[in-house]
Amino acid sequence: MAFLQANARRIVVKIGTNTLTGGGRSIDFARLENLASQIAAVRARGLECIVVSSGAVGLGMGQLGLSARPKDLPTLQACAAIGQTLLMENWKDVLQEHNLVPAQILLTHEDVRNRRRHVAVRNTMERLLHLGAIPIVNENDTVSADEIKFGDNDLLSALVASLTRADLLVILSTIPGLLDRAQGDRLIPVVEEITPAISALAGGTDSATAVGGMISKLEAAKVATRSGCGVFIGSGTHPSILPQLVDGEPEGTFFVPQKIPLAARKRWLAFFERPVGVLTIDAGAVKALKNEGRSLLAKGVTGTSGNYPAGAIVTIHDPQGNPIARGQVAYPSEAVKTLLGSSSAELRDRFPERKRLEVVHRDHLVVLESSGPE
Repeated sequence: MAFLQANARRIVVKIGTNTLTGGGRSIDFARLENLASQIAAVRARGLECIVVSSGAVGLGMGQLGLSARPKDLPTLQACAAIGQTLLMENWKDVLQEHNLVPAQILLTHEDVRNRRRHVAVRNTMERLLHLGAIPIVNENDTVSADEIKFGDNDLLSALVASLTRADLLVILSTIPGLLDRAQGDRLIPVVEEITPAISALAGGTDSATAVGGMISKLEAAKVATRSGCGVFIGSGTHPSILPQLVDGEPEGTFFVPQKIPLAARKRWLAFFERPVGVLTIDAGAVKALKNEGRSLLAKGVTGTSGNYPAGAIVTIHDPQGNPIARGQVAYPSEAVKTLLGSSSAELRDRFPERKRLEVVHRDHLVVLESSGPE
């Protein structure tokens, strides 16, 4: 099966803490050397490569003699600060053996949710790749507070893949892919759609140094495939997983990308910006958004929560409370509360100066689970 199209040019490779350390608190240098050799082989085949590398906190724990991942934020940040220098030093040592230059990029969620910084990050990565460098990306755990954290590097890798319009996201773990435990750990080779039944196969992680697990990998796959990027989950302990992947012969699980990826602005609305409020809509409005590609009118809004200004990003819920869309709201929260159920004629009387009366215009709205046009 071909995982990369003939014109593919870029992959993102996410490498977990346990893959890099063998489950310990120091780098498995032989494995890191092998991964660097595989990255060099991928580059030799004409593909650009971005690496999302975990491991800083685990390495910091090893330096400090800690046996369990810290639960308090200052100690976690201290481990990251100590470990990140070791992580990059090791990457530099193994990549320079292949005449490759690493470039450190540390990100918080604020760096990608703010549109201007989002574009700046993308431009920096584009220039590094143009210059032949290997961007090594990690979350900036030394400054990340709960409200600006990605949560884990699986999600970060999916956002990086979306941000840079990568052709394939490769998530390397200590397991060979998505397994069906009920069928004797049968490997599922291809996932066409991440259904509730597929999600039910996932589990978390019991690792003392890592976060995430298969649950977070499936969430990352949802983001990346929605952006038109294929996703492959495979074993980071396999000595030639990346070259085999390029050849279309790897062992692992491939998640098929959606045929029509989201446009750049809608990717930002859907995945990068954190919503600050909620609009609840009726069944008629759900149909208009999901099946007809319509704007959200005040007549279909039945409730709102959160304190937000005009232009903020909100999540749109159906009558059962399920999130179905995100969008940029045209009115502040206090105004929305007074507009619930209003007709367009009533809005024209109240806001004669406004050219557009939609609560969320379709150009500023993205359907999260769409069965029709956006």
